[in-house]
Amino acid sequence: MNDMLKTTPDFSIDAAAALLAEHYGLSGTLSPLASERDQNFKVETAEGVFILKIVNAAEPEAESDFQTALLAHIGTHAGDLPVPHIRPTLAGASLAHTTSASGVGHRIRLVSWVDGQPLAETGRSDTALESLGRLLGRFDAALKGFMHPGALRDLDWDIRKAGRSAERLQHIASAEDRALLDRFLKRFAAIAPRLATLRAAVIHNDANDWNVLVDAADHDRISGLIDFGDALYAPLIAEVAIAAAYAGLDHADPIGAAAAIVRGFNAEYPLLEEEVDLLYDLIAIRLVTSVTMSASRHAHTGSNPYLAISERPAWTLLRKLDRMNPRFATAIMRKACGFEAVPGARRVTDWIARNRKALAPLLERPAATYPAALVPYGDPEHPMTVKSAVQQPDEAQAIWQAHCRDNGIALGIGPWGEERSVYAGEMFVSRFIEKTRRTRHLGLDLFMAAGTKVFTPLPATVVSVEIEEDPLGYGCLIALRHEPEGCPPFTSLWGHLAHEAMHRLTPGERLEAGALVGEMGAPAENGGWAPHLHLQLSTDTSLSATEILGVGEPRYLDVWAELFPDARTFGGIAEEFYERQGRSHEEIVALRRELLLPNLSISYDKPIKFVRGEGVWLIDDGGRAYLDCFNNVCHIGHAHPAVVEAMAKQAATLNTNTRYLHDNIVAYAERLTATLPKELTVAGFVNSGSEANSLALRLMRAHTGRENAITLDWSYHGTTQELIDISPYKFRRKGGKGRKPHVHVAAVPDSYHAPADWPAEEHGRRFAESVAELIAAMQARGEAPGFFIAESIPSVAGQVFLPQGYLKEVYRLVREAGGVCIADEVQVGFGRVGSHWWAFETQGVVPDIVTMGKPIGDGHPLAAVVTTREVTDSFDNGMEYFNTFGGNPVSCAVGLAVLDTIEKEDLRGNALAIGNHLMDAFRDMQKRHAVIGDVRGLGLFLGIELVTDRTTRAPATAFARAVCNGARRRGVLMGTEGPHDNVLKMRPPMIFSRRDADHLIAVLEETFADVEKALG
Repeated sequence: MNDMLKTTPDFSIDAAAALLAEHYGLSGTLSPLASERDQNFKVETAEGVFILKIVNAAEPEAESDFQTALLAHIGTHAGDLPVPHIRPTLAGASLAHTTSASGVGHRIRLVSWVDGQPLAETGRSDTALESLGRLLGRFDAALKGFMHPGALRDLDWDIRKAGRSAERLQHIASAEDRALLDRFLKRFAAIAPRLATLRAAVIHNDANDWNVLVDAADHDRISGLIDFGDALYAPLIAEVAIAAAYAGLDHADPIGAAAAIVRGFNAEYPLLEEEVDLLYDLIAIRLVTSVTMSASRHAHTGSNPYLAISERPAWTLLRKLDRMNPRFATAIMRKACGFEAVPGARRVTDWIARNRKALAPLLERPAATYPAALVPYGDPEHPMTVKSAVQQPDEAQAIWQAHCRDNGIALGIGPWGEERSVYAGEMFVSRFIEKTRRTRHLGLDLFMAAGTKVFTPLPATVVSVEIEEDPLGYGCLIALRHEPEGCPPFTSLWGHLAHEAMHRLTPGERLEAGALVGEMGAPAENGGWAPHLHLQLSTDTSLSATEILGVGEPRYLDVWAELFPDARTFGGIAEEFYERQGRSHEEIVALRRELLLPNLSISYDKPIKFVRGEGVWLIDDGGRAYLDCFNNVCHIGHAHPAVVEAMAKQAATLNTNTRYLHDNIVAYAERLTATLPKELTVAGFVNSGSEANSLALRLMRAHTGRENAITLDWSYHGTTQELIDISPYKFRRKGGKGRKPHVHVAAVPDSYHAPADWPAEEHGRRFAESVAELIAAMQARGEAPGFFIAESIPSVAGQVFLPQGYLKEVYRLVREAGGVCIADEVQVGFGRVGSHWWAFETQGVVPDIVTMGKPIGDGHPLAAVVTTREVTDSFDNGMEYFNTFGGNPVSCAVGLAVLDTIEKEDLRGNALAIGNHLMDAFRDMQKRHAVIGDVRGLGLFLGIELVTDRTTRAPATAFARAVCNGARRRGVLMGTEGPHDNVLKMRPPMIFSRRDADHLIAVLEETFADVEKALG
């Protein structure tokens, strides 16, 4: 140390002025500047303002040459950078030489003055610090490829040598402070070997807030970078770390300050993830170097303000850093560069979004099926929030329960990201930002009664099960690790649970999807809150359960969003819950009355506004999901990806009419007819089931020349007038004009309501006698039937399954009389019965004409007629048949996608298996509920007839409607059919799973019990 003092220049102002005149021919006013090793003077002359530097004699000549070469390089390659520029001597040299009175030789350099105010004297706004980062990035980018022997020096300020600070710990008086520094030194020792693998270059190495200047009139703009005395060859990231360390001194948000510098630097000189991941430790170790250097030199330098100027704030910042979680600090700085807060974070959220349909329900049934509402924790004035804030959870719970009762709410939701004033304890004080609280909720809260069971949506390994005793803590807290295929591992956190899980779950235990995690705890064991589950995800699996932040700072919400992503999809909450869009229900109803046909009906007393369909679910505008067991149009599920893709791809390529050649129409006709008996070979394409049945009547007339129709009572075949005329369901009800003379109505072949004295094996023949009588009556008048038409399973009549042998006998009778037989498969075709492609096949018959619609296009307007060559030849009478949209390329592409999906996913097999499971469950219910008179179904075409008395079989219409509405309130859609609306009608999508079926069964059980209790 004494040797260094001997080499430090000590020239008077007059002596320095003489040197200025001698070597540069300049005169002016000189004033000394603070410096650690050299002697600096500000020189104000008529030619401008300069800095005269008299270099410490101990500095090797190579180092002086290095600084000179560095500044010269910058001047050549980035002359616009606001840094000092060398003023040559009178002899044209970059350096001058002189000798002190004591005979010590010194070098002299004169550089231009960079105007500005030290950054240390300003507020160091984010804008200013980002500007600093940009300047350093440009500076270091300009030095790419620059090297000089003087840059390869041994300097304690070289961040790679920061481990030497351990040797200076002896100068730290406080044992607590030594322990603090030792913790950072140990962290540095762990990462030090990685520094040698990073990018290295010549850097400034000392961008402290006194060496950085801002515009005096605009403190947000960096105006200069000075003092290159510590420049050297080092890891590039050290430049950022050093600037960030000094920017964080006395800063309310030191990591935010670092992030601003990182953001600016990265914009000019892109950083690598492995560099940013070391920043927290490099910032800390620079501060460790600073305070240990200051402590070791203090005795020799006395009151030298330059050495001591940052000591106090450096200690303060080190203590702040010690209280922070390094993972969070790193995440903030990674995010500033545009990197993921933690590697793989976005892949986790993407995987969950893509696989959401496969997740098991978190509650006993899918969360989105419960009528839900926001819990008012985001409203600081709400009584529930006030009660919770002052720790009156029982009162808060009572307020919420009353609200739920009054509004029919079963589930309360506390959303991710919500601002909550309720977080008032000391535990919610920010460790990053001074005088700031953590107020943004980072989990998903689900509020239900204490004891409500919660289940894991994915297979998991139990990481930890613990009790957090602190008031406002989590109570029982469980962490699970998930490692789904194709996804980075992630953690789910389950808080505020009952303590029972402590005795049931063990760390390391494996849980399958759908396994019980725990139960929502009562206030006495859940941390003092109204009963609820705090569900949270963490994409950083290195964090322990208690390290995962449940509440975060608003400033870093974008960072927390990647570290702790919203668990709404994982928990099964629909996006629509959070934001309603479009018109209100009342407005739509009013506009329908004003703008649409007044007899266009709306389902349910309280209409539903659906905004999205997905698989077996329909989602309303409030985010509630309804299990769709009724709308058989979407045969293979709402918005099936294969259908959507086929439709979009073909629509983006070509759509036109059938007068032009195209592969799709013949390919589809070929595929469709291949599913039918060999006699049915010719197809015609239309747009709806009504069009299909109308075309079937044209085919029939051309072939038979007749009009007489035989139709089943209570049947329905379409919306056109000629189809209403053959639909007793329409013409015999309100607004109908009764039966036309050419229409003849046969009895519905309903075995459940057959006369008691008919043997079951004779039902088919006995019901067929009704048709025989109609034909005989026609023939007695000299007439004959043109056709017989029937749904292969009469649907509107009440899901009636034809008795065995019925169609075989009727078809024989009709054909013998010269008529044709039409099978209406608009509702029941395409494998819905499971055992066969077409429901008529279950009767062992082959119709002359088959009509198809509804399920054929999975919601796309497509329909078809398939008939025999013989009927087709009769229709080919010279009159052109043309349908503008029927058989267009897009519709046929959709039809092909539906057939492909049915075959590839074996949906017929699925329909049969799930249908049998449902039938078994319905028959089991029938044993316990006297109101169930008959259970009937095949595949996924099902009916339950409800009666007031099983002997008389009188219809229980009110009960059926109550069940239908009760199921709707519980999130399941079904209908009622039959002449008395007493048959529960279910036609779920073909992708209906065992889990979906069990959900339907559970809802029916619950609904039946409630209706029985209400109606007696």
